[in-house]
Amino acid sequence: MRTGEIQTLKVSRISDYGLFLIDDEGAEVLLPNRFTRLDMKVGDEVTVFVYHDSEDRLVASTETPLIKAGEVAALKVVDKSIHGAFLDWGLSGKHLFLPNRNQHGGVIAGQKTVVYMYIDERTGRCVATNKIKPFVYNEYPLTVKVGDEVDILVASEMPMGFRVVIDNRHWAMLYKNQLFSPVHIGDRKRGWVRNITEDLRIDVSLQQTGLAEVETAVVKLAKLLEEHGGVLPINDRSEPQEVARITGMSKKVFKRALGMLLKQGKVRQTEHGIERIK
Repeated sequence: MRTGEIQTLKVSRISDYGLFLIDDEGAEVLLPNRFTRLDMKVGDEVTVFVYHDSEDRLVASTETPLIKAGEVAALKVVDKSIHGAFLDWGLSGKHLFLPNRNQHGGVIAGQKTVVYMYIDERTGRCVATNKIKPFVYNEYPLTVKVGDEVDILVASEMPMGFRVVIDNRHWAMLYKNQLFSPVHIGDRKRGWVRNITEDLRIDVSLQQTGLAEVETAVVKLAKLLEEHGGVLPINDRSEPQEVARITGMSKKVFKRALGMLLKQGKVRQTEHGIERIK
């Protein structure tokens, strides 16, 4: 039974309190009535998240948590006590505990904090920590290469950009001069690895490179035109800042995407912008 993970278990028996689920090794866990359906029966497979409830009992839930064991996420601090803080991790009736010893500079109720979740070796419970460096690091061999699509979590802001965690495994940099839409601490985004240095420093971007980037931009520009009634107030003579504000693209990528749509006969330029050809 893997605490802190989503897994598929089989209904083994029915009780007044819910359904008991069993894993391949014969271990059982209760799925409380509030997470069951009337059509569930013995032998059915159910996908659940397993954790300890507020009374320290191992239970299952069909709710999807905002974080799982081995992952990094930005979670809202909902309460504090003399022992630590409690975070909203997307499960009803139970908060994720962030002990004082695991906090880095303290946390503020009502605000989000970036944490890593692990399983306590002594208690087997899910625990959060702000001290994520022991779990996120860049050592050989890296699990990514240039051009890979990665999951990005924005962890902190620096003068030149944002320090981010990619795929819950490695540190990377997202530079401000390559951003064409707002980014905030705690944002989770899709990105691509642009560069890896000899000392294993990783640079990422929110845009693809080369032809793939242009093809994605063409689809995005066509969708923007559709959402705005077939007209956008920008063209290839517009200022880069205005292009970025409206499209979230660099001027260079916008012009290449526009050029492709013009070549395909799908749009035309006007004095005041571009229009979709019906």
